[in-house]
Amino acid sequence: MIPPIARRFIAGTTADSALDHVRAQNDAGITCLMNKLGEHYHDQQPAREDTQAYQELIKTLAQEDVGASVSVKPSQIGLFIDEETFSTNFANIVETAAAHDIRVWLDMEDHTTTDATIQAYRDNVSTYEEIGICLQANLKRTSSDIQTLAETNGWIRLVKGAYSEPDDIAFSSTEKIDTQYKELLDMLFESYDGRIAAGTHDPAMIEYVHELHETYDRSFQHQMLMGVRMDRQRELAQDYDVAQYVPYGPEWMAYFYRRLREKKENLLFGLRAVLTG
Repeated sequence: MIPPIARRFIAGTTADSALDHVRAQNDAGITCLMNKLGEHYHDQQPAREDTQAYQELIKTLAQEDVGASVSVKPSQIGLFIDEETFSTNFANIVETAAAHDIRVWLDMEDHTTTDATIQAYRDNVSTYEEIGICLQANLKRTSSDIQTLAETNGWIRLVKGAYSEPDDIAFSSTEKIDTQYKELLDMLFESYDGRIAAGTHDPAMIEYVHELHETYDRSFQHQMLMGVRMDRQRELAQDYDVAQYVPYGPEWMAYFYRRLREKKENLLFGLRAVLTG
């Protein structure tokens, strides 16, 4: 059972509990990206089980006409076993998604996974365009990656980046990452042929993407996390396409503590919950 302190960020331990949350967001005009928590698998069995769980979830989303897609971590479906296992499992998920017209997202993990994740995206997006990939603004390579992917017709989600990376391959200062995020948004709106998602809660970046939307007359999607600025998500959904990242599953603890570490307000929320019971 997930304790009350964590329920703000995690939609239960089962797909059914997560679907209840998703339906409530749909009622507020927000679609969702469902992520079954799990990562860094080194054995075939959990990778195979999570692949099958995503396939079953995709079928449920289609059958019940729920406004949601799935978002998958590469290390969850075999990348840390070998690239063949990862590629096969992801292709199986995409095949199921294509048969049921459900979008699939590839989450981005640390820099050691970037090349394989991009390759899996490229291998599959040519036959099914409802695939998305996450790119991270803190990595110095990302402008080159956007150029490489410029002519693909899937989705790119741009985030600032949550992983601590070596200084030789990543920016570390908040100011530099913010500047990079804006420059990469410019590139996407100017030259990317596919669809754009802005993964940010930063008010300045939200305002900037609105400016680009007006300048280029291009659609885009806001993507935000469950439990973070929920009131603002509902406000934005009145005028824009908004999707909420919804994690669920028994392996919730590592994700929850990452959320607490990321932002001061999240940590203060956690402390208040502990002190007030």
